[in-house]
Amino acid sequence: MRFGSTFKVAFRALRRNKLRSALTALGIIIGVGAVIAMVGIGNGAKAQVQAQIASLGQNVILVFSGSTTASGIRTGWGGAGTLKIEDAEAIRREVPGVIGVSEEVVSTSQVAAGNQNWFTRVLGESPDYLDIRQWPLAAGAPFTDQDVRSANKVCIIGKTTASEVFGNDDPVGQTLRIKNVPFIVTGVLTPKGLSAQGPDQDDVVIMPYTSAMKRVAGGTTLRNINVQVASAADLAPAQQQITSLLRQRHNIRGDRDDDFTVRNQQEIAEAATATADVMTGLLGAIAGVSLVVGGIGIMNIMLVSVTERTREIGTRMAVGAHGRDILTQFLIEAVSLSAVGGLLGIALGVSASKVLSAVKHWPSLISPMSILVAFLVSAAVGIFFGFYPARTAASLDPIDALRYE
Repeated sequence: MRFGSTFKVAFRALRRNKLRSALTALGIIIGVGAVIAMVGIGNGAKAQVQAQIASLGQNVILVFSGSTTASGIRTGWGGAGTLKIEDAEAIRREVPGVIGVSEEVVSTSQVAAGNQNWFTRVLGESPDYLDIRQWPLAAGAPFTDQDVRSANKVCIIGKTTASEVFGNDDPVGQTLRIKNVPFIVTGVLTPKGLSAQGPDQDDVVIMPYTSAMKRVAGGTTLRNINVQVASAADLAPAQQQITSLLRQRHNIRGDRDDDFTVRNQQEIAEAATATADVMTGLLGAIAGVSLVVGGIGIMNIMLVSVTERTREIGTRMAVGAHGRDILTQFLIEAVSLSAVGGLLGIALGVSASKVLSAVKHWPSLISPMSILVAFLVSAAVGIFFGFYPARTAASLDPIDALRYE
């Protein structure tokens, strides 16, 4: 039997049982749709985390102070205050490839202007900080190196802080009191939204780190040092050199533990997206179960079809059809059901992910590759679960098939 004739016979058999064919394909439709929607939501969550990590800036290395232990309780990174201004200056001076360094002092404080007040984060930074974070100003001007050297009482503020303290007024040039110290607001940052850890990045006051040390936080140590290198290729070498330099400066010998922690942006991104990867895999696996169930449905219906059409199969063999023709016919039927179901399932999955994204405000990202893989998997399910019924049909003895009632 010619291949074209085999196709015609297979599709004629499917058309004879339209409702059964539709119900059989429904399992694949639901399975593929669930996989597309769930993986799209998982990829959307991962992309959102990656975008938030990218808001840290490009090619960034973060150096954290060590932790302290008191009464058996260990603080997190930055608790010990083991980094000094001289460490940052040494990194700026001695590590090749470094194009920006920002000494960082972190505190929280009540800020006020007029009769309004607000509790917010206060960051002491160098002028390089805005370039490192790729954080332009929406209005005003940044503080300068001269402001750092003189510990001037100037600051720039985030959009949230500006709205809460100054309302609809223009903050630039106005006075913001921090711990009863008057600071002049020189600029307002463009909004960045939530960080990967959750806090509002726009709820912040940024000032020269010397001003933060002298007038707000106190102390002479740094919480962090933000370092930017020229390219991604420089990240690993610069990280290693920073570690070696700080161990030398802090007189850490042999196998003694470091009193600081160095992390690059790629490591932070991998750690932050690990949970999203697990969630995507879990959602895809759960949805994949329904795809397997759909394949089992195809196998079940094809076995029933073989039983119902035993005399037909015997007749075809009696007039000259070979076993491979019967095998091909039933495989075509199974693959057609799964392929059509896959196409409809892709449409269902894309639509469902868009609806969930619009209604629940969940991020969703469906890539062309995931659509292609879903379609190929649905076709493979048809081949896998359709082969056994097809082989069963092809192995029937023509005489026994003709006698079958």
